[in-house]
Amino acid sequence: MINERGLLGVKGLGEIRITGGRPLKGTISIQGSKNAALPMMAAALLHKGVSVLRGCPCIADVFCMEEILRSLGAVTWWEGDNLYLDCSYADGTVISEENTGKMRSSMILLGVLLARNGKGTVGYPGGCVIGKRPVDQHLHVLKGLGSYIIKEEGFLEASCIGLKGSRICFEKRSVGATEQGILAAVTAEGKTTLLNCAREPEIVWLCRYLRRMGAEIKGEGKSCIEINGVKKLKAGDMKVPPDRIVAGTYICAAAATRGSIIIENPPEGELDAFLKVYRKMGGQYIRKSGKLIADGRGTAYPVPYLETEVYPGFPTDLQSPLMAVLTTVSGVSCIQETIFEDRFRAAEELKRMGARITVSGRQARIAGGFPLHGCRVAAGELRGGAALIIAALAAQGESIVEGSTFICRGYQNICEDLAALGGQIKKDTGTAFYENIEIQKKIKHYRQT
Repeated sequence: MINERGLLGVKGLGEIRITGGRPLKGTISIQGSKNAALPMMAAALLHKGVSVLRGCPCIADVFCMEEILRSLGAVTWWEGDNLYLDCSYADGTVISEENTGKMRSSMILLGVLLARNGKGTVGYPGGCVIGKRPVDQHLHVLKGLGSYIIKEEGFLEASCIGLKGSRICFEKRSVGATEQGILAAVTAEGKTTLLNCAREPEIVWLCRYLRRMGAEIKGEGKSCIEINGVKKLKAGDMKVPPDRIVAGTYICAAAATRGSIIIENPPEGELDAFLKVYRKMGGQYIRKSGKLIADGRGTAYPVPYLETEVYPGFPTDLQSPLMAVLTTVSGVSCIQETIFEDRFRAAEELKRMGARITVSGRQARIAGGFPLHGCRVAAGELRGGAALIIAALAAQGESIVEGSTFICRGYQNICEDLAALGGQIKKDTGTAFYENIEIQKKIKHYRQT
């Protein structure tokens, strides 16, 4: 049965209280990657049996995907932090708009439903409000593999008479659409060539997981991925890699507080673009005995100009945490957001803490070095919420961060982790959670099953 600890971990109905001004110091281990785990969970549907994700993060997005898989007929349970997915009888074909509206990653299930059942219906995907996120590329690759898609109000309905391999070029690089194409093509008839693919590490990990299931894939991590379809896949069993965005967030927290931390299990080679910027700011790092030592005590220099880019460029998911650090260093920094047009939502809340940020379109100008002061702020999305925590750790006085629901979507134990590094931070849940009837029903249901 589901880990009740996980349900308690996504309550997010309280507040996070932080008293800043204390440098972070210590050793930390990074949770499993959210962006790697979710497509692996989708891949489990391609095998009519039990697959497992070891070291799976206990976060809200994973629980949401787990709930969707259960709605399709899967049986799931946790043993520690290992997630087991029995998809023997997961033959459902409809994912409700209510479920898909909670998380954009649910869109990649459409190709899996087509591959397994020849049809599928999904509501339009949701997730954090950080800008327009069209599904055109997803539909492009599915149509290219032989599916027929009808767009209705609020949902998409797809069907096929067996997916067939094809040569498909993405108009622009998209992580989700690339994953969609891979998941749909691994059991399609014949050979599929995907061109202009996204190169993010999460795609590499998905391909490795699928290869363990018997898929024939080559080229992951490059712009061209070739797949020879197989008739049947076996069970998947793999450890989820450490989350590169969580690692970067904690390094940002240490830099903002002028601290120094040791990451025991750093994501190998996945943070190079971020660490390059970190070093330009005065941060130092070394890799030693498989660990990453990040010394942020010398963080003192602005970043005159930075653009977010698709991998291997600077990740958009670390743009907001970096902005929080830049508010603490003297001088003017400039960030150009090229991925999502509305990803500066945290700027207004940072300004409430004393930050001087001017946003014009997709560009933010940060005049850093002015003291931050604690106050009440509200997270409006996942990475922006992490940025507010970072700023609060660097500010003088107490801050209260509302909207922890968003933060719990991607960070398993951010309060506990930062407290272990010396931060004065705790989650104040109050009694609101226990009065929430719907979540109480879920806990009762999972206890019974």
